[in-house]
Amino acid sequence: MSRFANLIVRIPPIAIGWALAVARLHAQESDAHAQMHEPHDTAHAHSGDASKDQTSDSAEQPATDHVPPAPPQHAMESMSGREMADAMEMDDAAPVAMLRFDRLERFDGDDGAGAAWKFGASVGSDFDKLVVRSEGERVHGAFEQADAEALWSRAVASYWDAQVGLRRDFGRGADRTWAAFGVQGLAPYWFEVGATAYVGDAGRTALRVEVDYDLSLTQRLILQPRVEVNAYGKSDPAARVGSGFSDAEIGLRLRYEVRRELAPYVGLERSWLFGGTADLASDEGRGAADTKWVVGLRVWY
Repeated sequence: MSRFANLIVRIPPIAIGWALAVARLHAQESDAHAQMHEPHDTAHAHSGDASKDQTSDSAEQPATDHVPPAPPQHAMESMSGREMADAMEMDDAAPVAMLRFDRLERFDGDDGAGAAWKFGASVGSDFDKLVVRSEGERVHGAFEQADAEALWSRAVASYWDAQVGLRRDFGRGADRTWAAFGVQGLAPYWFEVGATAYVGDAGRTALRVEVDYDLSLTQRLILQPRVEVNAYGKSDPAARVGSGFSDAEIGLRLRYEVRRELAPYVGLERSWLFGGTADLASDEGRGAADTKWVVGLRVWY
């Protein structure tokens, strides 16, 4: 009985030792099997990665005939900011000159046929420039109304310039000279806006506001609505204007851009005279409203 009890007591340690030995042997066999297959798998993996890299490189680098230039053979010499800007042609303050006819047209209206113009010329940089501009009408061989301005224009914000200078009125009626103070630029939604206040002798004041917008119907066909309003602080019968709102114009022009610099157009314009200006026109036998058909050319250099 004692021998049988001793045997029962010894069985668990023997079984545990046997199980540990079997587990250790199985682990050694697994390591040997992994070491035998690792070189083949690794080489296969590396070859697959290389194939993928080569395919990716060939996809990212299409065939081309471009031959890169030879690398520089010596270091670049030290240059000043002015010299660097000249060498790279990246001078934002370089002077630029432009001549632009926004309107160069013939019209036929209720008060007769004639010609009209609006042009501007500028020279200077994007920040400071001299601007000369003029607009007016010529009817029956004489200037009906016209003016010319010389302004210094300075950029004060993105898309906006402040302007100061002189304006000279000529045509029928007395000539007048004004000091001019204004702003010009692009309002939200790309409305081009110009507003100028004028101060003349004998306490005379005036205000001109002009707004236009380019609506692209196609890449070359542009529809441009335009509004202009003039007002004067006091009556000036010699110059044929009354106090308050003097006149307003609403126009619609459709142009075809043969090039950006050259665009013929046709259009329709309606104008009104108000208050004392309308009374003065009536005394001269002129109407207070006029409708004009126009055909012209928009060009710039």
